[in-house]
Amino acid sequence: MTVGGVKSVAAPIYVVQVVSGSSEIASYLIVLLFLVSLLMNFTDIPQRIQLQRFSSFVRRKLYALEEMEVDARRKSVAYMSSVGIREPSKILEGFIDNFFLIRPVEIEPTDIIRRFKHLIRVRESSVREYVRRVLGGADRSVQYSVETVLEVVSVLRLLNKLVRHYLELGLKYNNWILVMQLAIQMPELVEIARAYANSIDAFTAGIPIGDSAGPLVAKMLVNWRETSREISDGTNLYETEVDGRRIYVIKALGPGSNVGWPGEALEKLVEELGGAVDRIITVDAALKLESEESGEVAYGTGAAIGDIGPEKIAMERVASKYSIPIDAVVVKMSEVEALSPISKKIYEGVVKSYELVKKVIREKVREGGTVVVVGVGNTVGVR
Repeated sequence: MTVGGVKSVAAPIYVVQVVSGSSEIASYLIVLLFLVSLLMNFTDIPQRIQLQRFSSFVRRKLYALEEMEVDARRKSVAYMSSVGIREPSKILEGFIDNFFLIRPVEIEPTDIIRRFKHLIRVRESSVREYVRRVLGGADRSVQYSVETVLEVVSVLRLLNKLVRHYLELGLKYNNWILVMQLAIQMPELVEIARAYANSIDAFTAGIPIGDSAGPLVAKMLVNWRETSREISDGTNLYETEVDGRRIYVIKALGPGSNVGWPGEALEKLVEELGGAVDRIITVDAALKLESEESGEVAYGTGAAIGDIGPEKIAMERVASKYSIPIDAVVVKMSEVEALSPISKKIYEGVVKSYELVKKVIREKVREGGTVVVVGVGNTVGVR
């Protein structure tokens, strides 16, 4: 091109330079992408990134768990001081990490229930003696509540130790899958820990919790009467009548935090009556599915009790021995609700289950017959 009679070559040279520079940048980018792809696919860098990401998440949640444990310790110490225990911090430290239970041998199942029951009783006796020694002559209800508060702090401590164990194990061996699995479970673990931590307020104040559904139904059946006899250690027996049917009601001794021995109590009662029982009805809280509403009431067959074995099998054995029909009435709730002060929805479910129990008695037991109702659960706040 001629401009003012002079040929210009600057523009074509500039275009060539731009094209050349662009192709060099593209080449660099291709090489860079290749190197990144090589590093990401043929080294452990992605796993290390994932390990750092998930471990950071777990550490944040672990910090929240530790705060809950510290708060639970503080509340426990304050409660034990209020009931006259000297040096409550030392008492708490003396309980945590002690009084653990080693499960019996399960590979040889012969008589495993009897062995399990024996070990559970021995542990409970040790804990009870420990608390009795520091409380002196305090009321049994206070003793039960102190035992429960110590158990709650112990559970929170154990949960913290387990989470830290698996986190450090994953970091030690660069096992990002283990840390990832822990991270996925952390929200649920934190929610459960928060429920345990919040339950201390209910136990120390004597407020019924969700798990008190069974004892509440039991007291409704006897019209809140207090006259009873202790049929088993920490377990009371009431007698009443519903529409011409004789009703025996079993529940744990309250109003302290106590679950009693409902299976043993039922077994003793049925044997005392010579098996002359027309029906057994068990009432308890039950874990709901996420799709279910809190406070829903369900009716079924079997022993409604969240026991690890001995109490439930005692119920089943005595029922089968005398061919007594055994029913289950349950109030649905989450694990958090079971440990939290009873909500309006759960209490409404308790009232519904009380009406259902009376309906079962009227419809399935002849007039003049005998029924045993077992209110299973923690009787805190239910005298």
